[in-house]
Amino acid sequence: MSIVFNAIGSIERDPGEQATPRHHTLSDVEGWLNLLPEYEAGLSDITPGQRIVVLFHFDRSPPFTPELLRQTPPHRDAPLGVFSICSPRRPNAIGMSIVEVLEVDGCRIRVKGLDTLDGTPILDIKPYFPFEDGQRH
Repeated sequence: MSIVFNAIGSIERDPGEQATPRHHTLSDVEGWLNLLPEYEAGLSDITPGQRIVVLFHFDRSPPFTPELLRQTPPHRDAPLGVFSICSPRRPNAIGMSIVEVLEVDGCRIRVKGLDTLDGTPILDIKPYFPFEDGQRH
């Protein structure tokens, strides 16, 4: 089965600003989510202070091979299964970050917490609902 995704925009950040953090929970990196103009109306309820989930394509990650089903992350001593880690080397090179919205300007969202490279293609944006006290959203 073949599945095709089309980018809805790309991530803009100063590539020389900081090294890319290995995970969004460790990041203070700011930048912009630049959506294509046809998606601007979809941002109408995004507000500063909100957190959002950004799904993106690891477009510069080397191809996945079966040997990568178990990988040793830099912060671990033993290999782990690819589905239990955030490695960019995955069967489908899809990444996810949770970022804080700082500003919305037309079809652009300024965010904090990026762990992607400049120019990374955005696949989708979703609301973030923390799971607290057994409540579901």
